[in-house]
Amino acid sequence: MNQGALTGSQDVPDHLRELTWKLRSIVGEDNVATDEPMSRHTTFEVGGPADLFVTPDDVDELREAVEACKLANTAFFVLGCGSDLLVSDEGYRGVIIGCTDGLVNVTTDGERIVCQAGVPLREASEMACELGLTGLEFACGIPGSVGGACFMNAGAYDGCVADVLESVWCLLPDGSLRTFSVDEMNMGYRKSRVRDEGLVVLSATFRLREGDQDRIRAKMDDFTRRREEKQPLELPSAGSTFKRPEGHFAGKLITDAGLKGFCVGGAGVSTKHAGFVVNNGGATAADVHAVIEHVQDEVERQFGVRLEPEVRFLG
Repeated sequence: MNQGALTGSQDVPDHLRELTWKLRSIVGEDNVATDEPMSRHTTFEVGGPADLFVTPDDVDELREAVEACKLANTAFFVLGCGSDLLVSDEGYRGVIIGCTDGLVNVTTDGERIVCQAGVPLREASEMACELGLTGLEFACGIPGSVGGACFMNAGAYDGCVADVLESVWCLLPDGSLRTFSVDEMNMGYRKSRVRDEGLVVLSATFRLREGDQDRIRAKMDDFTRRREEKQPLELPSAGSTFKRPEGHFAGKLITDAGLKGFCVGGAGVSTKHAGFVVNNGGATAADVHAVIEHVQDEVERQFGVRLEPEVRFLG
């Protein structure tokens, strides 16, 4: 973390000065940045600056950084790939703790793959393929981290994390560590115990099955082709913007409401797939938020269905 790295105390808000020095002592000076633009850390490529952006190298540093924030009574947010996140233009008043540089270890044991929280889920899918293990093919195009995938039970093409998850190692709000079996995770559609109870994922163990590597690769290639044909992958977005409403498909409702291509500023409903709000270039977080709200209001007005965002709002 060189760009924006802390070189002194002149850029640190007064109320964060003591915490800043504490965090520097935990993760090192080069791993604490001030006024870090969150547009660099979200797939929407929008978002104002975080007061502090901290990059721990391992689980112990992450745990100590979280504890330091709590002791300082300072808001914090543990970030993965930023693929389901909309950070406001004003940024985040507090500490962002990023996992994707340090918490990226992967170990294997037979049909098990253990990934730390910062490992991109699609990289886990690729590794499984290389090992001749089947079960994670659905994840080959999901842009989130393993931690984020456990948080929201990420899924695609009739597969989801809960289908292949064995256990999750978490940091609890009281500072203790605990491993939860998948049966204890309360996983459902875009939900989990991690989300409900404010847990921090440290690593996840996936239980896969031996398979034919060529067939695994062919399935992943098919999913990739289908994504490229149907989704606006060429533009920044947070993936599917809305959760699937019961009995409906969000994209169809939005299309039927005549909202395909609707824009506010640099943000708009994708003309390729109406379930995606995209950054057409130069969008602000306010633009994205305005598009989301208009889509919600118009779909509800026309069809009586209130779409719930899959995107999380921060700041």
